Amino acid sequence: MAHTHDHDHPHDPIEHGGKPGEYEFLAEAMRQLLIEKNVFTADELRGQIDKMDSRSPALGARMVARAWTDPAYKKRLLADGSAAAEELLGISVAPLRLIAVENTDRLHNMIVCTLCSCYPRNVLGLPPDWYKSRDYRSRAVSEPRAVLAEFGTRIPDDVAVRVHDSTADMRYLVLPARPAGTEGWSEERLAEIVTRDAMVGVTVPRVK
Repeated sequence: MAHTHDHDHPHDPIEHGGKPGEYEFLAEAMRQLLIEKNVFTADELRGQIDKMDSRSPALGARMVARAWTDPAYKKRLLADGSAAAEELLGISVAPLRLIAVENTDRLHNMIVCTLCSCYPRNVLGLPPDWYKSRDYRSRAVSEPRAVLAEFGTRIPDDVAVRVHDSTADMRYLVLPARPAGTEGWSEERLAEIVTRDAMVGVTVPRVK
């Protein structure tokens, strides 16, 4: 689901923390129960967590940098993000569907999960605390420009802002616009300026 909004009015600051909620407690209880029932061992669980923790935004940055330098790959990424991730990184995101959305001079995209914290962990690693906060999840939809401004990102009035709501089976990745002044850069150098926040759509890449 996607929303396009254009609001500009006073707002409360984004909250970057909070106590564990009901779902966190339920998840922990379920983990303990599954371990007790020998569905998997604590070591197996830790191994999977370590594997997921090894994922980082550097993976998504490689995809963005490749798309900036290879038009054919960019076309494949926008057509099927899941296949593009497996092609370049050897990472399967199945059974999830990874959808890449492109920023242009007429459109800026940003990502949210209004119900919980669905996030493309396979290519971006763990989500930041602010992404999971109730404040971001509600305000990203109702006043996206105000939220973007808090990240230092001001979108011109003639550029639409589209908010994509992640679901249980779909994850989004923003393909930012390539900054001016990066002509002739290598993929490795380009990847260095692609941040996690830019691939969520709350900031844009900047030339260092």
